[in-house]
Amino acid sequence: MKNIIEKAKSLDQADPLASFRSKFHFPEKNGVPCIYLCGNSLGLQPVTTRQAVNDELNHWQEHGVEGHITGNRPWVSYHEYSKNALAKIVGAKQSEVVAMNNLTTNLHLAMASFYRPKGKRTKILIEKGAFPSDYYAVHSSILQNGGNPTQDLIQLETQENESWISTEKIIETIERLGDELAMVMLPGVQYYTGQFFEIKEITKAAHATGANCGFDLAHAVGNVPLNLHDDKVDFAVWCTYKYLNSGPGAVGGLFIHERQASNKDIPRLSGWWGHNPDVRFKMNNDIDPIPSVDGWQLSNVNVLSHAAHLASLDLFEEAGMKNLREKSLKLTGFLEELIVQSEILAGHIEILTPSDPNARGAQLSLFLTNHGKSIFDRLISKNVIMDWREPNVIRVAPVPMYNSFSDVSNFVELLEVAIRDEEQ
Repeated sequence: MKNIIEKAKSLDQADPLASFRSKFHFPEKNGVPCIYLCGNSLGLQPVTTRQAVNDELNHWQEHGVEGHITGNRPWVSYHEYSKNALAKIVGAKQSEVVAMNNLTTNLHLAMASFYRPKGKRTKILIEKGAFPSDYYAVHSSILQNGGNPTQDLIQLETQENESWISTEKIIETIERLGDELAMVMLPGVQYYTGQFFEIKEITKAAHATGANCGFDLAHAVGNVPLNLHDDKVDFAVWCTYKYLNSGPGAVGGLFIHERQASNKDIPRLSGWWGHNPDVRFKMNNDIDPIPSVDGWQLSNVNVLSHAAHLASLDLFEEAGMKNLREKSLKLTGFLEELIVQSEILAGHIEILTPSDPNARGAQLSLFLTNHGKSIFDRLISKNVIMDWREPNVIRVAPVPMYNSFSDVSNFVELLEVAIRDEEQ
């Protein structure tokens, strides 16, 4: 283990992003900082977040309602301040991205526009074992459109002896459904296995059948490289409290490709903040949608939540997604290497996440063959914070923005001890 610790220290010393660790608050237990490997559930708080929120509280205190039109960041246009950073993170134009609502609300809004069943084109394709909120959303959308989820909701299953779904299987299913397929709705990164889906190829296949294609990027945004505009994705939604470190229940995000966003006639569930800002306050009820993704906005921004969001986005602007991805590949590669090379771990753990680095993000899902929950509890007692999923899976996410290679080596050492103690 000594050689592993030294290797981790060496990798940390050579890490160009090492300084970002000090820009975040790490939880402590009994005065000892935790090994935090749970950014795939809730990202850590940036040091600058408190001041960012306090600035808006002070602005409110000092200006009241006039805060909407005064100061460096007037509230009336607050949704615009995150566009530049978000566009870079998801590979889009600024007119295609907006921070608003939460993920599931945005998914319902997007499906109201892009799930338009007609004739025999009624089916939605998702993955089996989709995150429940996605399943509930598509299930209810089918019902609201007069369909039958038993017939119209198609769930992709993994192939035998595999924990993830191959791109070939996805495309084969899309082609088989053909003109019965109305929409494909898959995750960018699957929450349970950590698989990074091939967005471009899936979108191309969906469009070839005449179907729309959207993605839930909850586990992908701020985690993996995205090129939504060039990949011609119709829509995408995300939350910002995981890899984007914007706080619990933080503002969500929406992408709509410019070819649809510029179409004022596309069906939508409208709100007054999506209305032409030049005449928005004339209150004449003459609906004139903004010809961009902003046309899907319902109401004005939750400023305090968005202030926390902006504080984190500043760090992404500074670090750069390219640099974060490079470190992420090294971190997960290091974790995988230590597990595979350990006689103790290799004999007790199956890695459910794809072994191809390009097919995963900053997460390895570890299936423990024995004593899973008790091993997890032992790690928790040793100040390790991770995520537990039934049955017997620990999701471990070394986040490149703030995790170190030493976090990984220390976790592996504690995991070996926990398994050894449990086996005795």
